[in-house]
Amino acid sequence: MKITPIDIQQQQFKGKMFGGLDPEDVDTFLQMVAQELETLIRENSELKEQAARMKSAVEDCSEREKNLNEAILSAQKVGDEMTSNARKEATLIVSEAELKAEKILAESDQKLAQLRSEIQDLRRQRLQFETAIKSLLDSHYKMITLSEE
Repeated sequence: MKITPIDIQQQQFKGKMFGGLDPEDVDTFLQMVAQELETLIRENSELKEQAARMKSAVEDCSEREKNLNEAILSAQKVGDEMTSNARKEATLIVSEAELKAEKILAESDQKLAQLRSEIQDLRRQRLQFETAIKSLLDSHYKMITLSEE
């Protein structure tokens, strides 16, 4: 039976003949109050322990959340750094490729100019050779015609 504060306030004990209270009624009531108080103390203690466990669990969760947030921020920072480094590296690779391309173009332009010069020299040499052969042939022809006459 649950005892409420109103039960305690309204509790009346049977009087004995000489104006006293029945000791058995008082003892029974005190026993019920003691049992109820013991139950309440036990429940209160269990609830306090449960609240402490819950508080500890909440603190653990909060600490885990904090650690996860720090890990996420750290991962984002590392990801941003990696992206930045990759962009820098890509820019460097492109710059190097452009320099190599410019060097190759300059070398090919130089080679083209050299080949054109060699072609001109060869054409001039061919012309000189043709002229020399014609001149030689003309002189032989003249010699042949002079010797026939």
